[in-house]
Amino acid sequence: MSDYQKTIGIEVHVELKTKEKLFSPSLNLYGNLANSNCNIIDLGYPGVLPILNYEAVSLAIRAATVLNCKIRKKQHFDRKNYFYPDNPKNFQITEERTPIGYDGYVEIDDDGVKKKIEILEMHIEEDTCKSIHSKEQTLLDFNRAGVPLVEIVTKPCMHTSREATLYLEKLRELLLYANVSDCKIEEGSMRCDANISISKDNNLGTKIEIKNIGSITNVGLAIDYEAKRQEEILLKGETLREETRRYDAKLDKTILMRVKETGNDYRYFPEPDIPYIILSDEEIKKVQSEIPVLAHIRRNRYLESGISLLNANKLIANKELSDYLEGLDINLKTASNLLLGDISAYLNKKNMSIFDSKLTKDKFIDLVQKLDKGEISNKNFKDILTDFMERDIDLDSLLKEKGIENVVDNKVVLELINKVLNENTKVVNDYLEGNPRSLKFLMGQVMKESHGSVNPKIANDLLIKTLEERK
Repeated sequence: MSDYQKTIGIEVHVELKTKEKLFSPSLNLYGNLANSNCNIIDLGYPGVLPILNYEAVSLAIRAATVLNCKIRKKQHFDRKNYFYPDNPKNFQITEERTPIGYDGYVEIDDDGVKKKIEILEMHIEEDTCKSIHSKEQTLLDFNRAGVPLVEIVTKPCMHTSREATLYLEKLRELLLYANVSDCKIEEGSMRCDANISISKDNNLGTKIEIKNIGSITNVGLAIDYEAKRQEEILLKGETLREETRRYDAKLDKTILMRVKETGNDYRYFPEPDIPYIILSDEEIKKVQSEIPVLAHIRRNRYLESGISLLNANKLIANKELSDYLEGLDINLKTASNLLLGDISAYLNKKNMSIFDSKLTKDKFIDLVQKLDKGEISNKNFKDILTDFMERDIDLDSLLKEKGIENVVDNKVVLELINKVLNENTKVVNDYLEGNPRSLKFLMGQVMKESHGSVNPKIANDLLIKTLEERK
């Protein structure tokens, strides 16, 4: 076991889910043709003036709220001055001195041990344009220039890679369910930097920054590799230097980008073209009242309804299905089995959203209720799945069209069961002598005899009861 302790801080840039950019009317969209969502403000033409998109401020208030931050009511933007090809104005507009959120935390659960990861600050700023590098040239895509984002900075309060990954997973879940951002790391709407130092005492060691790590899993791998690399250098008696590195997932190692020989002097000063933001208590409360039901509240409700922890987490992982289920007053256990089973299989096969299917909430409620009452079976649903998902037709009409009639009278079910038992006395005796496999055979014969028209659960319960009476 190493004598060195890791100290980790995380900086996360999260793009906000606005319709337009932070200071221009250009659309905030991902995946469009390069340089098709930009205008003279995004391109940094001389003399153009920015106009603040208040939707970004509202989403930042949401983010600050779910991250348990204090909200600053009076803010101003600053100019961060530097030259780089992806920054044609030669400055970036950001909240350096008056971040909208500060002194917050995210609580993580590490195998039952809860810990608050402290957030130093969260500020609004504009994104830069995207650079695409090749051996011969660098291309610039200004679709990303001016996209609003929040930068969330933790204190150096984490000491293991697991704490760091748990924090990022919880952060992503909170912001995704608050509808602040889509948090798609693969598309760059959530980007992570990690600061790592090691030390044998409580003093901080030399900070090394790892930029733009491509996934939450890779954050953990990068931290562990970098801590080991630093320890090997110190054990040789050498001195660490402040560096910026990147993580190469294929090589599983960090690679030097640049050495920080001097501190950056960005010459911050207040942005003269944007008025101060003054937030009232009423504005803040209004935004907070519109925050959707968060993941941990939904998860608890799923568990209380009898859904397994595995399925509850699967629902939370699929926000679209969780959103669809939200607000429905039905048996959530039955509903979750349907959504995570046959319905998910259909949607994945068709590569479509549940909201683009013909499965209205009224149809789904009717389906769950009929399954609970035993009026239809799971086999019935499998037989009509495609039509049910693709056509504007209610369940009763579809069952009638397909000629599906279900036995709901227990007397009729018992007649079928007794017929099967009388025709399979040897198997019945095997069951009565303690062979549980015989039950499965008998159940199969009941379903065969009924042509799948009886509810399996009802039939199974009656079959067991009848067999026990024959002992």
